Amino acid sequence: MARASHILSNRAQWLVKLRWIACAGVVAVVYATSSILGVLSNPMPLYLIAVAMLAYNALFGFLERWREPGTVGTDHDIFIQIALDQIALTLLLYFSDISSNPFVFYFVFHMIIATLLLRGWTPYVLAVFATCLVAGVLCLQHLERIPVISLELPHLNREVDPGAHALDPIHTIGIVAALASTLWITVYLTSSVQRYMHRVQAEVRQKEKMLGIGQLVAGISHQISNPLDGIQNCLGTISRRVGGDPQLANYVRMMTEALDRIERTAKRVQAFARPRGLSLQETNVNQAIESTMAILGSGRSHGVEIVVDGGDVPLVLGDPYTLQEVIFNLCTNALAAMPDGGVLTIRSFRANPQRFSGNQRVAIEVADTGVGITENRLDRVFEPFFTTRADSGGTGLGLGLCRMLLSEMDGSIDVQSKVNCGTTFRITLNAADGGGGKD
Repeated sequence: MARASHILSNRAQWLVKLRWIACAGVVAVVYATSSILGVLSNPMPLYLIAVAMLAYNALFGFLERWREPGTVGTDHDIFIQIALDQIALTLLLYFSDISSNPFVFYFVFHMIIATLLLRGWTPYVLAVFATCLVAGVLCLQHLERIPVISLELPHLNREVDPGAHALDPIHTIGIVAALASTLWITVYLTSSVQRYMHRVQAEVRQKEKMLGIGQLVAGISHQISNPLDGIQNCLGTISRRVGGDPQLANYVRMMTEALDRIERTAKRVQAFARPRGLSLQETNVNQAIESTMAILGSGRSHGVEIVVDGGDVPLVLGDPYTLQEVIFNLCTNALAAMPDGGVLTIRSFRANPQRFSGNQRVAIEVADTGVGITENRLDRVFEPFFTTRADSGGTGLGLGLCRMLLSEMDGSIDVQSKVNCGTTFRITLNAADGGGGKD
């Protein structure tokens, strides 16, 4: 909370600095149009507006400089600053022929800044406010409640065309409609781009974390490999000495096999951390599920019914052993989520069967009827070191590694869950032949 308040405070200070530049620009433009170009007959109201902008900007700068860290109200202050800027721009436009002044679209900059600094519907409120300001001035001019301020443009001949500056209702409506649509579209596009960038940044941060974890684990596995070689050599010497004792020889054989498994695991971990990634090949999804079930085996002894539903799906592009590891990880998590028993369902099917065959994908679902995941934790389940089973030894690395490995295979994984109803993980992979095969 304190960090967020600090970020907002920095943004508010940035807005104050930006406004100093805007005030200087206003003074320069007013001077150029009045003293040099001669198109502005009465620049005094514009100079007074610039002085007012300088005054309230100095006030906001003072308040932000002396604001205590963590003080609530920065959002409100930014809103007021932008609203005052919109009022100032409206007055500047009014005193410089608002109906034909191209600077009317400078409100777009207010909308971009508001969308970047404020949250929720606030930018849309400011867009409505700007539209109402411009529409109000134009309507008052049309009703002749306030005078029309015209620029002294040399190409206009008022004697020949005395109504050149009269406000036409259709023209007025067109200006307001164009301005309103421009501001709303600007807010929408800016907010959409900002949300997309936030998602991309989150994915990049997670991939950086997983890359660091992979390098760390690869280094640890390398350190494990060296003493393993020594242990294997020692066991080879011992096995030659105990050839006459079948029981000891059996123990040596089991230790040798266990060391071989550890060595293979260490090499696989090292392979995962290599930048070259995985080598994709045609993979049978249903065979990967069956192999995983053979390893999983004992799920039924915990009161869990395991249901396997292998659909008629094409081969996918992937690594069979890595795919087995991902499915195994999801199944073990599902079993842990059903301590009192339940149903574990693993099924494969064609994803989006009505989709164009050139972009066919195959899906694998691992669903349980366990305790489920709360909504506030659901978005974080793929984060490294985040776990809901810390008390039972969970490290929080499994799901993050699963997503990293699937992304290496150009696949994806998503999750749906409801508390006390269960959780479903869905894996999708590209079909090897683009979706051929029987429907």
